[in-house]
Amino acid sequence: MDKKLRVGVIGATGMVGQRFLTLLDGHPYYDVTCVAASARSAGKAYEEVVGERWKLKAPMPEYVKKMIIVDASEVEKVASLVDFVFCAVDMPKDAIKALEYEYAKAETPVVSNNSAHRWTPDVPMMIPEVNADHAKVIEDQKKRLGTKRGFIAVKPNCSIQSYVPLIAPLMEFEPTEIVVSTYQAISGAGKTFKEFPEILDNIIPFIGGEEEKSEQEPLKVWGKIENGEIVKASAPVISAQCYRVPVADGHTAAVYVNFKKKPTKEEILDRWANFKGLPQELELPHAPKQFITYFEEDNYPQANLHRDTEGGMGVTAGRLREDNLFDWKFVGLSHNTLRGAAGGAMLTAELLTRLGYITSK
Repeated sequence: MDKKLRVGVIGATGMVGQRFLTLLDGHPYYDVTCVAASARSAGKAYEEVVGERWKLKAPMPEYVKKMIIVDASEVEKVASLVDFVFCAVDMPKDAIKALEYEYAKAETPVVSNNSAHRWTPDVPMMIPEVNADHAKVIEDQKKRLGTKRGFIAVKPNCSIQSYVPLIAPLMEFEPTEIVVSTYQAISGAGKTFKEFPEILDNIIPFIGGEEEKSEQEPLKVWGKIENGEIVKASAPVISAQCYRVPVADGHTAAVYVNFKKKPTKEEILDRWANFKGLPQELELPHAPKQFITYFEEDNYPQANLHRDTEGGMGVTAGRLREDNLFDWKFVGLSHNTLRGAAGGAMLTAELLTRLGYITSK
């Protein structure tokens, strides 16, 4: 790129906001020109506000320490400082929805980590390797909003990215039924072990709203654009259970699948090994070279060992075997705050930049 784009991070003080800031450190496409958060943080230096609340193992980037936080509700002010924004705020869903619309209508594209707009029919919900073609619906969204360059794009729930990328290469075999149990890290709740002592020596068998997201969001990812809206797929039928487990990072999925045309083990492994998407073709900065990595070892993948595969942007799999009730079963793993959150949104932004949807003002 001839000139870097100016980007803002809305919700910059939270865990996902922190992850965005580390991923943006030295980014070849983007320069951070604004960090925004709630009114109570506004006017203070980022380091002063976050300080001991920095939650990542990676250190706070030097470039952001002295940046002055802007009130995220001052949309026109933020919009004047940036070409587009990442959004990762902790607010009620209706408030998030309204805020993201405000930014889009201020001609500032929003790439969101939030769930508020995932079911807005003309908002693409993207796993860039799987449904890059959904970017086309942005033109219909802009017509509805009356904008020239402002729009909203979102990434899906973190849990589905531990198994949807493993089903996507197998769609030619027409999966009909999926049963999945996800074992989700505490960082998915924005927590560290220090903040979440009740998870130690424990498993919590409920995460509010997570099972519905896990069952329905893949159908939008696999949906088709019709009359300016994304219409979700009618199959496969998905049944999910979601558990919070004492793991810092990395969501694991135990997956069972039936197919209309049952593939062989060799066919599945071949499709996984060779699956690439537009991010790989375009060699985007955060695109994993090998999207899916399969392990032959019986006790792999493991969150502690494999969540950082391909810089946390790869998806790993193991234990592929036939089942007594289903055609096949396997285990998937993805890093929930990288591939599943900030990294997935970053890759979406990189794709939309290369496709010409995100441009300099």
